[in-house]
Amino acid sequence: MKNTILTLAIIAFMTGTMLTGCQSSAKKVEKAEDKVQDAKDKVVEAKQELSQALTDSIQQFKKESEEKISANEKSIAKLKVRIAKEKKETRAKNEKKLAGLEQKNSNMKKRLDDYNYNEGGRSKWASFKSEFSYDMDELGKALKGFTVNHHK
Repeated sequence: MKNTILTLAIIAFMTGTMLTGCQSSAKKVEKAEDKVQDAKDKVVEAKQELSQALTDSIQQFKKESEEKISANEKSIAKLKVRIAKEKKETRAKNEKKLAGLEQKNSNMKKRLDDYNYNEGGRSKWASFKSEFSYDMDELGKALKGFTVNHHK
């Protein structure tokens, strides 16, 4: 009788341990799945934030570039007025130089409008932005240099 009670107690203990152990594994799997889902949700959210930041960056860059192009157009218009008052010999030469700068400004505007911001990803955008900024700076320097040379 003692053996039977002892055997039943051991069997009950082992069964309880096994059931508890199985539930624990199931709970562990469930917790792990929850963590994986949370991580996936965070990745999706981070991608959305990154996409929004890129969109904001593009819009800001485009706005600033359009403002620079507009400022260049105003500078060109002022230079045309000044050139019209110059002597005939220098006027033709300066009008030709200014026409070249005006064409470059027009080309910059077209490049800005024609660029496909959704194609190529961040690296292509960074490359375009860098090249465009450099070209805009060079055009701005040329216009300022043109102005400086003709104020003397």
